Amino acid sequence: MVAQNIAFGIISGIVVLSALRMVTTRNIVHSALFLVAVLAGLSGQYVLLAAEFVATTQVLVYIGAVMVLFLFGIMLTKAPIGKSMQMTGTQWPIAAGVALMLGAVILYSLLDQFGSERVTEGGKIYRTADVGDEVFSTYIIPFEAISVLLLAALIGAIVLARKD
Repeated sequence: MVAQNIAFGIISGIVVLSALRMVTTRNIVHSALFLVAVLAGLSGQYVLLAAEFVATTQVLVYIGAVMVLFLFGIMLTKAPIGKSMQMTGTQWPIAAGVALMLGAVILYSLLDQFGSERVTEGGKIYRTADVGDEVFSTYIIPFEAISVLLLAALIGAIVLARKD
């Protein structure tokens, strides 16, 4: 077996176990930390796919920024930090059934669309420098617009969180 396949299996196992623990734990902070493990595992998968830019973005944006935002949200809303039985709704079996049906529909759609097709080797490889050049030349206006939108959302969250 190739080392990449072994690494893929190990990382995939960690991601699946962390995802299961994330949705089954009763402590909301532990759930956020399991989400960090899931996102870090996905970043590792991107590295195996030779998509270093996406892996770096995953770490910086999702693990660095979004998780800090989640933890601030937990602290600002005064959510119960310890084990709480009130966190689990009474309709979780219905939600689990809907999730399984949605997963079945996605799996059927993927198999129907791609079936027995194989991925061809020798496709174009995009380097991180190429992606950076595109973002900061061709797509600079949308990039800056999103930056302003995120800044406005941050200022709005601060204004809403203040008690004055």
